[in-house]
Amino acid sequence: QVQLAESGGGLVQARGSLRLSCVASGRTYVVGWFREAPGKEREFVAVSNWSGGSSFYADSVKGRFTISRENAKNTVYLQMDSLTPEDTAVYYCAAAAGGVSKRPTQYNDWGQGTQVTVSS
Repeated sequence: QVQLAESGGGLVQARGSLRLSCVASGRTYVVGWFREAPGKEREFVAVSNWSGGSSFYADSVKGRFTISRENAKNTVYLQMDSLTPEDTAVYYCAAAAGGVSKRPTQYNDWGQGTQVTVSS
């Protein structure tokens, strides 16, 4: 089991940028980012394997968000550009022991989340 802590959320205007960080208490192999907006189910945003050579994005964020890793610091980032109000949600990072997946049920460890609010 690994503990995860997200940071970097906040309030930003539309078309702005934020960078989220996810710091793990130990080594992680697959780390995904998910988000949950009020009244909606938790949805996949992005995922990366250990090397960063296998990364996938939700269609809604492709070309705007970038996932990256700094394994020496056990940290995974989510760079979010060209934000829109539809990106407003609580963002979670999660770690999985298996391969990359877009399904929340495949992830064993979750952070507490960080709020991202995009104003129009």
